[in-house]
Amino acid sequence: MMKFILITLFSLVVYAVIAGFFPDTHTSQPPPSASIARGKKVYETYCLACHQADGTGVTRLNPPLVKTSYVLGDKKVLIGIVLNGLDEAIEIDGDTYSNVMASHDFLKDQEIADVLTYVRNSFGNKASAVTPEEVAKIRAANKK
Repeated sequence: MMKFILITLFSLVVYAVIAGFFPDTHTSQPPPSASIARGKKVYETYCLACHQADGTGVTRLNPPLVKTSYVLGDKKVLIGIVLNGLDEAIEIDGDTYSNVMASHDFLKDQEIADVLTYVRNSFGNKASAVTPEEVAKIRAANKK
């Protein structure tokens, strides 16, 4: 009887999670405002010249950061671009951009996390924060 009750309770919890009764607190929390403020300073120092003050980039040269699949998608891809730079043409949401982006691996993990959190939550974007731990993991994988 006890086994039946435990299986039933477990099934109800699984169903509740799948049905969305329990919010995903990891992604539903707003990004820390301190990280966004620090990220804005990093952006203004290293990113603004190419991606512009409003994040719109430069047509066919520097991609926009406004609601693109790169910005709102997989954080690992963004982290990799900041750490490794980009020296080939890329297509983002149907448009091709060909300007070289230098590596910014000289930035600290916290600075990269902050600037990406800023970008992912500015210019009309709304996405989860990037953590220094996520940056450190990608940086470590690059060294292997």
